[in-house]
Amino acid sequence: MERKNAWLSYKPQDEKKLEKLCDEYKDYLFNGKTEREGTKYIIEKAKAAGYISLDEAVKSGKKLKAGSKIYAVCMGKTVALFNIGKKNLEEGINILGAHIDSPRLDVKQNPLYEDSDLAYLDTHYYGGIKKYQWVTLPLAIHGVVVKTDGTVIDVVVGEDESDPVFCVTDILIHLAANQMEKKAAKAVEGEDLDLLIGSKPIIIDKKASAKKADGDEKKPGKGSLVTSKVLEILKAKYGFEEEDFMSAELEIVPAGKPRDLGFDRSMILAYGQDDKVCAFTSLYAQLAVDKVEKTSCTLLVDKEEIGSVGATGMQSKFFENSLAEILELAGYNSNLSLRRCLANSNMLSSDVSAGYDPLYSANFEKKNAAYLGRGMVFNKFTGARGKSGSNDANAEYIGKLRGILEKNKVFYQTAELGKVDVGGGGTIAYILSLYGMEVIDCGVAVLNMHAPWEVTSKADIYETEKGYEAFLKEA
Repeated sequence: MERKNAWLSYKPQDEKKLEKLCDEYKDYLFNGKTEREGTKYIIEKAKAAGYISLDEAVKSGKKLKAGSKIYAVCMGKTVALFNIGKKNLEEGINILGAHIDSPRLDVKQNPLYEDSDLAYLDTHYYGGIKKYQWVTLPLAIHGVVVKTDGTVIDVVVGEDESDPVFCVTDILIHLAANQMEKKAAKAVEGEDLDLLIGSKPIIIDKKASAKKADGDEKKPGKGSLVTSKVLEILKAKYGFEEEDFMSAELEIVPAGKPRDLGFDRSMILAYGQDDKVCAFTSLYAQLAVDKVEKTSCTLLVDKEEIGSVGATGMQSKFFENSLAEILELAGYNSNLSLRRCLANSNMLSSDVSAGYDPLYSANFEKKNAAYLGRGMVFNKFTGARGKSGSNDANAEYIGKLRGILEKNKVFYQTAELGKVDVGGGGTIAYILSLYGMEVIDCGVAVLNMHAPWEVTSKADIYETEKGYEAFLKEA
């Protein structure tokens, strides 16, 4: 059952649509590197398409009906979009669910230190990474700093051509004999992923300092001249002090824009495509469908890379609470209506799959692998080894989805995440399945998954967006 390469079917008009979609996708990747930035981008697009805030709708007592479009936000990191359909909500809704967080380095709460005239920020890695991949790369800092008066300072350094960049250093090959003997997991330790941010000492006016009492000012102590210079720059440019790191969320990500990959420009090389490629195609499909029979929902969540925990992760009550508010505004005032709606819903857990890499063929089972260029990928189950920790989709549901995709001429394939005993992974699918709804993992094949720079096929992005649109209209 070898699947055909989608590129072989495209006409010039298809490739024109494909390139337009992928250009917008690259814009999203660059402007939404963090979950906060991604949420802002999503809300802007939703508002432009006529969506209104759920909070505003609740306050005004707005009555929802077919054609109403609502968005809900949780802590600026998770967002849900609802396009109300004609059918009774108790009959269920069609849901696309992806995550907008990606593996990265996070700045610790007490991060700034100096050693041997070099200034660093101490970091803690987020999600599953190969730590050795994060050294010697140009890195950028994205995030927010919140002062005690509630002022929120947005920080983005390293993306503009005039900005400085940062890096994690590595030992030179000439002195790396011991490092080279270590296992890859230990070649670079987590506590060594500190960000180099400066080396220029502050110049101190000794005469002026001598006239002031010790308690009148915070003097840079011995060995702190470089960090003092860094703090001087941070205060002048951003208006925050060292103490403000305690209430900051600063993320370290690869610096630079997404790029076309290959002489034929058929692929995209970029940071964070797991799972922003599925988040973007889900968003695009949600905004593209207008008058739907069954209510469509796109749910874009945080914290998937660390277990979907916390207030902004899929395990929180955000989605359930938002849907309860939607039902109330639509005239359903029974908790049973919420339970029926959830149980009768259909979902595509929009997450990426491991693309087959012939350079590492020993890790894949070729008949059941995802190939770049062959369309959207369905994973009947994820988990590890004996399907541990997975949702295992029903055959009836898969048959229904196949019918929808083939009717709409969407290229698709099925896959497993590598050989049975090699490893495994998980998504948000199992969490939504607990409501009793039909769920299956479905997304785009990715090479270099969880690396600082990941690879996708433009054809797969195009086919996945088409498939998501077909699902929202017809499931």
